[in-house]
Amino acid sequence: MQTATAPAFASIQVEASSASHLQRLLVLNIVLQVFDGVATYQGLRLGFEEANPVLLAAFDHLGVTASLLLFKLIACSLLFLLHRSAPARVRLGIMRMLAAVYCVLSLGPWLAKFLSMAAALA
Repeated sequence: MQTATAPAFASIQVEASSASHLQRLLVLNIVLQVFDGVATYQGLRLGFEEANPVLLAAFDHLGVTASLLLFKLIACSLLFLLHRSAPARVRLGIMRMLAAVYCVLSLGPWLAKFLSMAAALA
C-alpha cells in the first residue's frame, strides 16, 4: 500500500542523491585544480614549459609561485561560487565539463610527461 508521503520521500531521496553527486564533483574539481597547480610547479622545476600564455604572462609579473597560487585561488573560488549559486542542472553540467577538460588538458598531459621522464631515468 502506497501512502501520500511516498512520492515526496522519493523526491527527497533524489535531491539528496543529486546534492551528494554535486558535492563529489566539487571535490573532484578542487582536487584537479590542486593537482594542476602542483604538477605545473614541479614540471617547471624539472624543465617543462607552461602551455597557457596567460599564466606565462603572469609568471613574468608575479613570479611562478605567486601566479600559480593566485590563479588556483581564483579557480577554486569560482568553483565554490558556482556550487553555491547556480541551479543544480547548470552546476552538474558545468562541473562535469570542467572535470573532463582538466583531465584532458592537465591530468593526462602532466602524467604522460612525468611517466616518460621516470621511464627515461629507469
